[in-house]
Amino acid sequence: MKRIAIITSGGDAPGMNAAIRAATLTAISSGCEVFGVKRGYQGLITGEIMELTSMAVSEILHQGGTVLHSARSKEFQTVEGREKAAIQLRNLGVEGIIVIGGDGSFRGARELSNLGFATVGIPGTIDNDIQCTDLSIGFDTALNTVLDSITKIRDTAVSHDRVYVVEVMGKNSGFIALYAALAGGADAVLVPEIEPDLDQVIKRIHTVNRIGRRHSIVLVAEGVYGDPLSGRSFTESAAFKVGTYLNLKVKKDIRITILGHIQRGGSPSALDLTLGTRFGAKAVDVLLAGENGKMVGWVDHDVQVSAMDEAIARKKQVEPEIFKLAEILAST
Repeated sequence: MKRIAIITSGGDAPGMNAAIRAATLTAISSGCEVFGVKRGYQGLITGEIMELTSMAVSEILHQGGTVLHSARSKEFQTVEGREKAAIQLRNLGVEGIIVIGGDGSFRGARELSNLGFATVGIPGTIDNDIQCTDLSIGFDTALNTVLDSITKIRDTAVSHDRVYVVEVMGKNSGFIALYAALAGGADAVLVPEIEPDLDQVIKRIHTVNRIGRRHSIVLVAEGVYGDPLSGRSFTESAAFKVGTYLNLKVKKDIRITILGHIQRGGSPSALDLTLGTRFGAKAVDVLLAGENGKMVGWVDHDVQVSAMDEAIARKKQVEPEIFKLAEILAST
């Protein structure tokens, strides 16, 4: 294999650039030429492809987001669109493709595999909802961003005896909300995987009031009441629905904060830099070994290789025992 392409697709995640850099440098050291596809699968269709040299990736390690940019592509979901993409790759002589992204990105990689290209997926999503890996690139950084935010919100909550309902990202996944609740000592957490019980949230607020604490933090994943529409209004948000109900039942000053896309940005954490680097290098090794339809992941504190089909067969769900622990700590 002499020519490899790298694509970042779907939502950006801190640490993607570390994976791009490591994959590029590892491939070059093995005698391969490397190409970066800009703007995801749409850029692949329109031929927005650039050669990646050692110099091109020399200063991208600590940048957030993705230097290759990302975009959604309805055209790639069609047979005609995928054939256009395949023509671009064939014209360049690309044999292997590394796709960095989440579930949808991996499904696109499988389509390219069906067209005769060797593909390897790298899990890059702050939602951490990809099977066959304990951690995805970006999750740790996003989690620390949320933790920093709720720590600051708590200062105001304490000062004014308020209840803050904080909405975090997670359309179908509650990993950010749940682990931020554990790390940040939230009084309640609502995730998409478990039916919300707002009366139980109210009970916990009353419990902490009885022991003498007059403030509370409630974490809500954005998808608790279904997949949120892009461009939704504030009053359609999960946090607003929760806050409105609490306002009717609790004699407290209820405030709502939606953290939004601040969770995606910023320099990657040391963990995400390490994961991105190791994933990128391993993905090249997998391609050069002649494998196809694989993904790399972090399992039991090591980089492991799994079948991509297994990873996209179903979404990874939050662990019930971790959710139970959060309930115990919040109600005791």
